[in-house]
Amino acid sequence: MNVIHLSDFNCIYSYIGLNRMKNTVSKLNLDVEWEMKSFELEPNANNTSAMERFAIDNGLSVDDAEKEIESIEEIAKNEGLNVNYRDMAINSSKDAHRLAKYVQNRYPELAQELIFKIFESNFIKNENIADHDVLIKIAASLGLDENEISEMLKKESLQIEVELDMDEALSYGITRIPYYIIEYKGERLTIPGVFEKEDLETAFKDMLSGKIKDKSYLGRIDFN
Repeated sequence: MNVIHLSDFNCIYSYIGLNRMKNTVSKLNLDVEWEMKSFELEPNANNTSAMERFAIDNGLSVDDAEKEIESIEEIAKNEGLNVNYRDMAINSSKDAHRLAKYVQNRYPELAQELIFKIFESNFIKNENIADHDVLIKIAASLGLDENEISEMLKKESLQIEVELDMDEALSYGITRIPYYIIEYKGERLTIPGVFEKEDLETAFKDMLSGKIKDKSYLGRIDFN
């Protein structure tokens, strides 16, 4: 089974959704190959207040935004993710996406762990994921060579590939993330947004049994 996820390291819903997806796959003991496709939401962000950005994007006052973020933090903590969203500063995630794509290509067995560590760095530790030193430290914690990762980041490798991921998604009408594509035995279905854990489990079970064809709440898309 293949699971493709369109995500961004600045998207709290991407973090929560991927964590739910991972836990569901683990609970069902599924053999899954993961692939992340980049969907950068804040390409020009530079120490932007997450609280203020959330307020602007959702047409809320700062006070109302704080209440909403508190609710999101509570959901994340119930998932075992001790996030600090309210104090987070948003920075460009382009280099983090480049690193994730590089590791997916060269060291696929480490890719998902790296992706979760970048999310953790951003949402739990509130580190600057645009800082190459932060990204190198994350990669080194997985046993990757610091010099190799440093050179890759300096050369701006895979920048075009990161941008193409987003262009491809937009060409299929995908404008919001997270977005998941599950492939199994010739069947392909999409899960837009963060589903409840019970619904995810049902979707995977129906996919395995072949009953997914009878479902209407999940879509299909020819996404290559």
